[in-house]
Amino acid sequence: MRKLLPLIGTTSGSHPGGRSALTCRYRCGDACFHEVPNTSDNEYVGDVIAGALSRRSALRAAAVVTVATATGAATAVTVPQAAAAPAGRHGGAHTTAARGLRFAPVAPNTADAVTVPDGYRQNVVIRWGEPILRGAPAFDPENQTAAAQAGQFGYNSDFLALLPVPGERGRRLLVANHEYTDEVLMFRGYDPQNPTRRQVEVAWAAHGLSAVVVEEDSRSGRLTAVPRHPLNRRVTATGAFRLTGPAAGSDLLKTSADPSGRKVLGTLNNCSGGTTPWGTTLHGEENFNQYFANGSSATDLRYGIGTSATERKWERFDRRFDLAQEPNEVHRFGYVVEFDPYDPGSTPRKHTALGRFKHEAATVRLTDDGRPVVYSGDDERFDYFYKFVGSKRMRHGNSRSAREHNLSLLEEGTLYVAKLTGDSPATDIDGSGKLPGDGEFDGSGTWIPLATATAHGAVSHVEGMSAEEVFVFTRLAGDKVGATKMDRPEDIQPSPHTGKVYVVLTNNTNRGKAGSPAADEANPRSGNKHGHILELTERHNRAESTSFAWSLFLVAGDPSDPSTYFAGFPKGRVSPISCPDNVAFDPHGNLWISTDGNQLGSHDGLFGVATRGERRGELKQFLTVPKGAETCGPVIEDRRVLVAVQHPGELDGATVEKPASVWPDGPGRIVRPAVVAVWRADGCDIGV
Repeated sequence: MRKLLPLIGTTSGSHPGGRSALTCRYRCGDACFHEVPNTSDNEYVGDVIAGALSRRSALRAAAVVTVATATGAATAVTVPQAAAAPAGRHGGAHTTAARGLRFAPVAPNTADAVTVPDGYRQNVVIRWGEPILRGAPAFDPENQTAAAQAGQFGYNSDFLALLPVPGERGRRLLVANHEYTDEVLMFRGYDPQNPTRRQVEVAWAAHGLSAVVVEEDSRSGRLTAVPRHPLNRRVTATGAFRLTGPAAGSDLLKTSADPSGRKVLGTLNNCSGGTTPWGTTLHGEENFNQYFANGSSATDLRYGIGTSATERKWERFDRRFDLAQEPNEVHRFGYVVEFDPYDPGSTPRKHTALGRFKHEAATVRLTDDGRPVVYSGDDERFDYFYKFVGSKRMRHGNSRSAREHNLSLLEEGTLYVAKLTGDSPATDIDGSGKLPGDGEFDGSGTWIPLATATAHGAVSHVEGMSAEEVFVFTRLAGDKVGATKMDRPEDIQPSPHTGKVYVVLTNNTNRGKAGSPAADEANPRSGNKHGHILELTERHNRAESTSFAWSLFLVAGDPSDPSTYFAGFPKGRVSPISCPDNVAFDPHGNLWISTDGNQLGSHDGLFGVATRGERRGELKQFLTVPKGAETCGPVIEDRRVLVAVQHPGELDGATVEKPASVWPDGPGRIVRPAVVAVWRADGCDIGV
């Protein structure tokens, strides 16, 4: 394992994906600097993309100017209150854009602000530390306590969901998870080598989930938090969770504090997720490995767990984070968490049937007969993406029996991993992006079954592994069956309009390096620093199918780079994009993409791209986020866009005393992650 880099004096240029050293330390535990956990010799899926691009895009001559630069129409809002923008142009040239994308694109920029299109407004919905539970005190960063934080909105939101509040017109239920904490930006005088118990306990309370009711302004898209509502809830790193499914009760999950192997304290590093048709939310535990010290086993190493102390030093304050004392504790993290936002007394569940890995997203669609299918990526260089096909049908209605039944849907079914095959000779793929002989990068794929869970037990489909081992050491199962190695599989979204499935690959600069897998037809670009998106079509467009076709949909980067591709749309008429991460669909069928680690010199942002019709591939930037921030959790509605502004000010050398950003409250105030709503100033639908 590579040692952590010093905070001061490093440059973001030395960190993969355009991240600062601070981001690498606190978000993922320097995942890009330790040895790649996957040392198996199965095929790698990464540089297939650069080639399919040239073939189609060459047929469509690029226009002269990139849209975002040409228009320059953007409004930067640096204050937390709603700020009016000029009336904006919504006719003329913009009416020719895909419906839902008819706005003047924001130009790439480095403003310390959330920058939105001309004619749009915004407001901060809720910040880290705002009280949401009855009795919680007002936020006081100089005197923060764990008890206070446990009643306040958590830190660094990633996934967001906006749900209805039955019987309360004009109100919605906002569910957010809180991926990780930046202690150096939270506590004045923080010493990374000697954190105090108070600081550690505050950080525990700032992780987890929040549910908070918000009030809608009927004349705009503004949302305002409603504190002390009965549905408001906080779940932290020390709250009770229940393990479910085939591995629950396994000896692999038993600890001295929980000899049953069924009860876990807390959830960690929740990244993207999903909402279910039965009214719950799903949250993927991603970079959980960084919280555990003194790993030693081969399975620990496969999950990127270090062999020495952790960055946060939590193991000094709770033995469960020290694997020398509690070797099984880490096996209880890395699952998909299901949260019932309508029952404040319920215990969240960790579903072992969906496998254990660095879950990025957990998106759900139903089969024609009503069974759940869940897609999830494993966010690691050269790792895999998966789907789970449930065996029980969803019941409709809100009766107690229906809700209890539906809460068990993710406990029985089959877990699969993806293997992709190109249709060109291997000699045609050289990592340069040069098209293969047939003129495009595409192929077929197979969902390989790993294990099946039933009400009567579980069966492994992987030779040499028991079912319990498959569900707990899912990465090793993927290794054994020869799954395709991908460039950091992140969010996976099935289109509610077409059924096609979009797999986001954020980046992988190790692609093609000595000792690392070379390019293949599904991952065609060596040194892939900008990422790409694959489009999958399940056989017969049935979610439960065990085979699929795939092709390149988008290859990110500067449109002037010949290796980029935008589904065949003229590259001179799209916004530049780098490092796609979370995605969501709007009501018109456009895919909206948030970015993480922009390598093009501008801030991360949110983009919309048409996925069908004559303007398929038309991509436009809708907003950018402040200095050091990442765009997360997009929710796209008819009249509102919601994003989480994660880790603003997270730049090398930044501290509470020396902030790198003054967002959202201006100079002299502590920088705070927050959720932002954006709407059109005239009250009409977004992008029409």
